[in-house]
Amino acid sequence: MILRENNPDYLNAFLDYMITIQNKSQNTVKEYNYDLATFLKFIKIHFKLTDETDLEKIDYKDIDIKEISKIKLDDLHAFLAYLTTNFNSKPSTRARKVASLRMFFNYLCLKNIIQINPTQNLETPKLDRRLPKYLTLDQSKKLLEVSDDEENRNKERNHAITTLFLNCGMRLSELVGININDVNFEDCKMTVIGKGNKERDIYLNKSCMKAINEYLGVRPKLHVKKDDKNSDKALFLSERNQRIGKRTVQEIIYKELKMAGIDTDKYSVHKLRHTAATLMYQYGGVDIRALQELLGHESISTTEIYTHVSNEQVRNAVESNPLSDL
Repeated sequence: MILRENNPDYLNAFLDYMITIQNKSQNTVKEYNYDLATFLKFIKIHFKLTDETDLEKIDYKDIDIKEISKIKLDDLHAFLAYLTTNFNSKPSTRARKVASLRMFFNYLCLKNIIQINPTQNLETPKLDRRLPKYLTLDQSKKLLEVSDDEENRNKERNHAITTLFLNCGMRLSELVGININDVNFEDCKMTVIGKGNKERDIYLNKSCMKAINEYLGVRPKLHVKKDDKNSDKALFLSERNQRIGKRTVQEIIYKELKMAGIDTDKYSVHKLRHTAATLMYQYGGVDIRALQELLGHESISTTEIYTHVSNEQVRNAVESNPLSDL
């Protein structure tokens, strides 16, 4: 929840613009608010507008727009250095702060609230390109077997959830947001709401359709609650007949990973998204652009992390060299 009463008016106006005009999601706007609140608190310290050094205790509502107009590129660099020195922030964290600052100052210039944009030459911190962790094909099959063999009354629901994760590579937020009418049974596809409230279609294979239909056969139809989460329309329900929550789904996957003998310290719900993408690329010969569309990535560079090759592929490449037998 955004505590608007703590913000200066120009920050709240920016957040309103992001929601109503840019159509950003509530979660994204919350991140903007957090990032910019941290930045404004730093500015009070940096410009010597307060003697307080604890960010949690600094009130930033009184920062006048005249102070904002004084901010230069060097001040932004000082902010990023402050985050690194005092909070050991990762490059990915600083990159998000840079994105928030750019959006904020672009808005202020667009509305002629300030005249000079200090983020114009602000570079994004170089990110460490780490290969995603993912389950092997055998581990994935084992996880599906475990979810199908569960001895509890939610067996069909849990198996359908695991099947969708491993076959479609959807995000956790996308899965819990699925409504029954989002599933097109005739065309074997479903509509999900991704980042930035963007809709996209995901095609469902036989395994997914079978799992969904088996779950719908036992899904509660009576006493499903009508609430602000539209639980009566939700595909997946909790024990209380409400839309299933993220935490519940995480617990389901955690339990299944453990039952399958897979290290729960290394693997989680999001790693199933990595798994689906990697398996489709390695075994299905999926085009990188098609994979980008399926995963809902805005940038192709995000999708490219799944184009890494395994050690086995490297070994096979060497063995296939026509000179290998000479």
